[in-house]
Amino acid sequence: MAVPMFLLAPDLSVSRLCFGTMTLGEQNTVPQSFRLLDAAFEAGINFLDSAEMYPVPQRRETQGRSEEYIGRWMRARNVPRDRIVLATKVTGPSGQMTWIRGGPKSLDANNILEAINDSLLRLSTDYIDLYQIHWPDRYVPMFGETDYDPRQQYGSVAIEEQLDALGKAVDSGKIRYIGLSNETPYGVMKFLHISNYIQSSPKIITVQNSYNLLCRNFDCGLAECCHHESISLLAYSPMAMGILSGKYFSAGGGPSDARMNLFQGRYSEGESRYNLSNVTLKAAVEDYINIARKFGLSPASLAIAFVLIHPLVASAVFGATKVWQLREVVEACNVHLSSEMTAEINKVHARYPNPCP
Repeated sequence: MAVPMFLLAPDLSVSRLCFGTMTLGEQNTVPQSFRLLDAAFEAGINFLDSAEMYPVPQRRETQGRSEEYIGRWMRARNVPRDRIVLATKVTGPSGQMTWIRGGPKSLDANNILEAINDSLLRLSTDYIDLYQIHWPDRYVPMFGETDYDPRQQYGSVAIEEQLDALGKAVDSGKIRYIGLSNETPYGVMKFLHISNYIQSSPKIITVQNSYNLLCRNFDCGLAECCHHESISLLAYSPMAMGILSGKYFSAGGGPSDARMNLFQGRYSEGESRYNLSNVTLKAAVEDYINIARKFGLSPASLAIAFVLIHPLVASAVFGATKVWQLREVVEACNVHLSSEMTAEINKVHARYPNPCP
């Protein structure tokens, strides 16, 4: 069965599975990347997500390769541009990635427009379908943090300037739609409020935040914003960095080439959120795996199906380093959870709420 579709905008139909490409260029070579992209396309996945900072863990030597590999694949396979929906992201302020426009220190107009032009070159395309701000140009708790500390606020670029730059890129035909990522209810509503007062300003149509069995923070405030403002969730990490497969809690701690093992000590964003030594996390994963077994599903099927039944989820943004993993996710998108299954899932969530915020 082909991957179902979702109408993200009147002229933008996307597959309900989005292939996240942040392993291309680090864990996956060019031939491996092409095989993954071939398999995704053949399965009916038309939605590809990337970012200018990818692959991860981020390094000066590899920055931009994920976008580059997508562009090379489209040229090599002669894929019609209108058969693919390309999404990518501009890097937010960072004091570490100094190789990306000096940090970047901010998301001002120059940084945004330069990032768009560079992504277009790497992707070998004239336009980007969905362009997203990877994380806000202001202090917000992210990647495992939960509590807001007003003392950490720093000077940031006005949202008006960010929207103006994005609007110019839309007007010039370089991007079609805009979205946010790793955002908060305040951020989403602020962008919408300001866009209403800027003539011809583009409207946010998506927010790409983490959402999975171990992280349901989206439902605590942001879901209400998205529902009333007709914004769709692009749920990234539906398998919680592969943890929901249970592989990291198997004998030996899972495959040596699994991301959390391969990059141990080098991937601070992932390790801060997905702490494998967290006993609550392990207990929750074991309970979810038991639910999957009880109903004759694989853990991956349960995890993906759970994300896709959410009424505000347009697409689940998943990663895969092997073709068999990609095919397992594709098969899972056609699994439907019964009310009995969701009730058991919710009981586990009540016992272990959001161990991976």
